[in-house]
Order: sequence, then C-alpha cells, then structure tokens
Amino acid sequence: MLGTRTAWTPVGDGEFFCPGCGGDRNYQRLSGRRRFTVLGVPLLSRGTAAPVVECAACGGRFGTEVLDHPTTARFSAMLRDAVHTVALAVLFAGGTASRTALETAAATVRAAGLADCTEEQLAALVEALAADTGRVRDGRPCGAGLAIELHEALDPLAPHLAPAGRESILLQAARIALADGPYTPAERDTLTTVGAALTIRTDDVTRLLAAARTPS
Repeated sequence: MLGTRTAWTPVGDGEFFCPGCGGDRNYQRLSGRRRFTVLGVPLLSRGTAAPVVECAACGGRFGTEVLDHPTTARFSAMLRDAVHTVALAVLFAGGTASRTALETAAATVRAAGLADCTEEQLAALVEALAADTGRVRDGRPCGAGLAIELHEALDPLAPHLAPAGRESILLQAARIALADGPYTPAERDTLTTVGAALTIRTDDVTRLLAAARTPS
C-alpha cells in the first residue's frame, strides 16, 4: 500500500559501450525524481535519484560512470593514434638513417590500424620534428614537447588497457628502437617515458626492455 516510485525523464542521449551487451549501443541518460506513493498513487516528493544511463538495446540501467569507458570505435582510434605517436617518438630519438627501423615502425603503425602508413611518411614527420628542435615551444624544447604528446596520447588510453596490452605497446616501441642496433641513451629515455605514461612500473620497464633484446 505504501511505497516509493521513481519517475525517470530523458535528459540526453548518445552512444556508449554497454557493459550489459558488451558492445557499442545507443543510450538515454535519465534523471529521476522519487515520490512517496499510497496505493500506487504518487503523493509527496522524496527528492531526486542519481542519474542513470539506459541502454536502448538491452534496457539495462547503469551509473553514469560507464560513459567514461570509450566506445569500441573510439578505443580503436585512441590505440591507433597512440602507437603512431610512440613510433614517431622512438624514431625521433634514434633518427631515420636506418631503413630497417623505418620499416619496423611503419609495419607497427599499419598493424595498429593506419593501413596507409609508409616509411616515407614517417621519415617526413620525424624530419619535420628534427627541423623544429631549435625552436622553443611553450617554454620547452621540442623534445620535451614530444614527451608531452606521448603523455597526451597514452594517459587516457592506459586505464582501459589490460597489463598485457600496455606491455605490448612498450615492447613494440622497443623493437623499433632495436631494429638498427642496441638502445641509444635517447631511445632508452624515450622508452622510459612511454612506460611511465602507460603506468608500467620502473622495474617492469627495465625487464621488458631487456626481454625485447632476446630473440623470440
């Protein structure tokens, strides 16, 4: 006879990764108001309910924190851009004189989703970065600016990657660096920055860089 009922009102919509369906779906964001009911008739207001996200496919309702998880399409784009940025950073540190390093970097970027990436494109981008090293950007030299770009590409991605996924990106970067010989100090510094941005512990970074030198 007595109870509480929540009336939901749509306040927005969009696309999200539904934890119930396990895929990209449309959603409605709902705002709720609680009312005290007698015999099912709403009488007195009991305040607001926490907003929820309702999946248009399965009807599941979830807290709004699910919107922090990127959609599959967005995650793929984030991963692709991150691998591209990492490859450029490693080539920038080691130079583009080695054809083997360029080929390894281009193959890594293509595997991440940029199917039209070529060695020539990467070399041109690295040369543009190298030509800019004498200029100070935002009070920092270009190398520091590239480190910032690494963090901008990797920081949002890292929380959504399993440990094996984060390690895979670092190992790919290490293999680009090793394609033309042992790590240079600049390459090692860059790889350490990549590991930090991926929230990999320092001792694990050391272990992975050593493992990358061992032929599989």
